[in-house]
Amino acid sequence: MTTLLKSVCVYCGSRDGGKPAYATAATFTGDMLARNGWRLVYGAGDVGLMGRVARATQTAGGQTFGVIPTHLMDWEVGKRDLDHFVITETMHERKKVMFMNADAVVVLPGGAGSLDEFFEVLTWRQLGLHEKPIILLNVDGFWDPLQGLLQHVVDQGFAGDNVLSFVTTVPDITALESTLRDALS
Repeated sequence: MTTLLKSVCVYCGSRDGGKPAYATAATFTGDMLARNGWRLVYGAGDVGLMGRVARATQTAGGQTFGVIPTHLMDWEVGKRDLDHFVITETMHERKKVMFMNADAVVVLPGGAGSLDEFFEVLTWRQLGLHEKPIILLNVDGFWDPLQGLLQHVVDQGFAGDNVLSFVTTVPDITALESTLRDALS
């Protein structure tokens, strides 16, 4: 009997951000995925945190699955030396292919694109379209304002308390690894 490789979709910045801890977390995430035999699914960029996660996964011997739309090939420097490299026509296709090829979602620090990806999978979860774990890696409190916003949305009656239970927030790579092990076993 063949065991299927578990895959983790990582959403993160195409820039390194303002703190060295973000780059360190990206590198540690890639290493941790490979060490556990989990395939990285990500946006196929070779810049910023995206590139760091992918290079660390590859360096540690892990599998990589990248998805990039044609219009971002130059901007995000499409990383072609991946195990699987998919080029889509649109961002919508990119997000769908990434999500459909993953068993869990991890969100590292990032900008508008990472927030877009996070809110889309959270909305899909709220609508009952999936039950995949969604995990925020809260490097140096980066996601604290987002957690406050989600609580505000619930407090103001725009979502039920259950929306908060769809997101697990972890402070570091050790907690991320433990949470993923529980979720993927």
